[in-house]
Amino acid sequence: MNKSKEKILLIGSNGMLGQRTAEFFLNKGNTELICASYGQRSVLENINYFNLDLTNQTEVTTLLEKISPDVIVNTAAYTAVDKAETEKELCDKVNVDAVSYLANFAKKKDIHLINISTDYVFDGADGPYTENADVNPIGYYGLSKLKGEEEIEKSGCRYTIIRTNVLYGPAKHGRMDFVKWVVSSLRDKKKIKIVTDQINNPTYIDDLVTIIDAAVEKRSIGIFNSGGTEFLSRYDFTIRIADFFNLDKNLIKPVLTVEFNPPAKRPLKSGLILDKTKSILGYKPGTIEDTFRLMKEELSL
Repeated sequence: MNKSKEKILLIGSNGMLGQRTAEFFLNKGNTELICASYGQRSVLENINYFNLDLTNQTEVTTLLEKISPDVIVNTAAYTAVDKAETEKELCDKVNVDAVSYLANFAKKKDIHLINISTDYVFDGADGPYTENADVNPIGYYGLSKLKGEEEIEKSGCRYTIIRTNVLYGPAKHGRMDFVKWVVSSLRDKKKIKIVTDQINNPTYIDDLVTIIDAAVEKRSIGIFNSGGTEFLSRYDFTIRIADFFNLDKNLIKPVLTVEFNPPAKRPLKSGLILDKTKSILGYKPGTIEDTFRLMKEELSL
């Protein structure tokens, strides 16, 4: 294989992670990048782009046959955690069926598949978790992502599954990530309620992109965790945001998850242990303050 001409099909390029992944590989310059996402237009300019309904098996197969990639990177997902409890069919179409289409095609054509998963495959009773910890999703979104993982493993294709949690960073298009939402809310003097009982190690989006890149380079098989350097509550994370951006912490009200009475249960004591990813993929996440500094510079926050 001539690595200088390696062909990557990036699915979900209009999404938060997809945008940053596309920008990374375009800047890297040693790959032929083809992007696909749901939408007539790409949010990024000057890319080779296809509108793709991932739930339509014929569309998926036709595009894959046309492109014949060396690697498929799937960043597309149904991620509406609460809506998933009532939109189970749609959730499964994106997170299970579509992933199955990709995995089975990848097996047939000997393509390496990289798929993004989540810490929601765990119940959050005793985190943080290694890659081989027992899975036990407590909401439908987590169950659908687990079923997607199982479809990949069942297909027999060459794959890298990357589990992530609380993704944030400087994507410029689409909905605000958690950090931008906190900064925007506090600057507008809005009071915000933030949970104290959900523990994670939030993932800076560009750190996750470096894992995707390493998975492309190394073709490492199996499940790998992504996350940040610190395990902390969503409330403590919000306080760190307010401190860094010099915002009024008195506007942040600590609450428990049950007070929101969400339709879907959340894993509370969660987070992902990074030892395997550091050792095999050379992962080196930045500190929380380092990532805030990068966001501030890029977005002029």
